[in-house]
Amino acid sequence: MTHALLQYYEAIETASREMLDAARSGDWDRVVKLEGACAVLISQLKHAASDGRLEGDAVQAKARIMQRILLNDAEIRHLAEPWLEDLDQMMSGQARNVLH
Repeated sequence: MTHALLQYYEAIETASREMLDAARSGDWDRVVKLEGACAVLISQLKHAASDGRLEGDAVQAKARIMQRILLNDAEIRHLAEPWLEDLDQMMSGQARNVLH
């Protein structure tokens, strides 16, 4: 069970890294698609975790994976801020005259 749980964490990390790559290249549609994939993986992880727990070295491995996921998430949010501001302005009818 421990190995299966770690595989979920690793899959989420991989998806978050792919989201970061997409965000860096400005491919926000792909970011959104990968975010959906992450949500599915997280749901599956929650279900699997209800049947078992991590122990020993697996707890430290999980912590390292979670730190990388959080770093990816922070950078994605940083990259998304200008895009979200533009979207907010467009929605409110105040679009800026900026070329991207």
